Formats: sequence, structure tokens, C-alpha cells
Amino acid sequence: MTEQAAQTEQQKGQFAIQRVYVKDVSFESPNAPEVFRGQWKPQINMDLNTRSNKLADDVYEVVLTLTVTAKNEDKTAFLAEVQQAGIFKIEGLEGGALHQTIGAYCPNLLFPYAREAIDALVVKGSFPALMLSPVNFDAIYAQSVQQAKAQAEKSTEATH
Repeated sequence: MTEQAAQTEQQKGQFAIQRVYVKDVSFESPNAPEVFRGQWKPQINMDLNTRSNKLADDVYEVVLTLTVTAKNEDKTAFLAEVQQAGIFKIEGLEGGALHQTIGAYCPNLLFPYAREAIDALVVKGSFPALMLSPVNFDAIYAQSVQQAKAQAEKSTEATH
């Protein structure tokens, strides 16, 4: 490999998953056993949240919090929450590329694990299996960037 090719290779970002783990898990069925007596026509609500911590140089923890609430006839059937986390080594990325990797790519990798954990909790709670649809984290990230820009513009306009 030539020196120029080696430098080009080093300039590319490197990404590695060091660990994927459940950080916190919770399941509640506040209206059991009464909730099992009626007809099952649930209204499902899903909330997503992500956060990250820098653990060391080029090492980040990303936590995806997935909360699913099911209501049946205006009564909470269950509330399931998983904080699915991962430790990622991310080298050679800066600025927007690093933020997008942490804000979209990492949560995209964590989501299938969180979805599986939620489904297992729901089934163990004696409810029908819950197959959550995939999430477009790139679109969510792009929307949050747009909202941050709009907020910054409003703040700038308000001070002038």
C-alpha cells in the first residue's frame, strides 16, 4: 500500500460496536387482571428518545429509550420501557458526521434489540405479541437538526 493510500484509509472514519446491552427495563400492567376480561382493541403509543455520553476519546455510549403504552377502553393495559444501550468506538469523524452517526446510525443499530426486548416483556405480561414497525432514525435526526436551526434563527431574530 502506498503512503498516500494509507493516509486516505486513515482519513476514513472507523466504526466498531464494542457492546450492546440493556441498561434499564420496566413493565407495568396496572389494570390486570381486569384488563384481560374485555375485548382486546388496544391503542398503542410509542415514544423514542436517545442520549449519548462520551466515555473516552473516540468511545461513546448511546442509549435508546423506547416506551410503549397500550390502552384498552381508556384504561392502561400495559406500559413497557427499555433503555437499550451500546458502546461504540467512532474514529475519524467530526462535526456533523459524528453527530449523525451518534444521533441516527447508532440508534438504528440499537432499535431491533429494543424492539425484541419490548416484545418479550409484552408476551410475558400475557398480552399478544407486539411487532413494532421499523423507525427511520435518519429522518428523525434530520428533523431535529432542522428544528434546532429554526430555534437558533428565532433566538437570533429575538435578540436583534
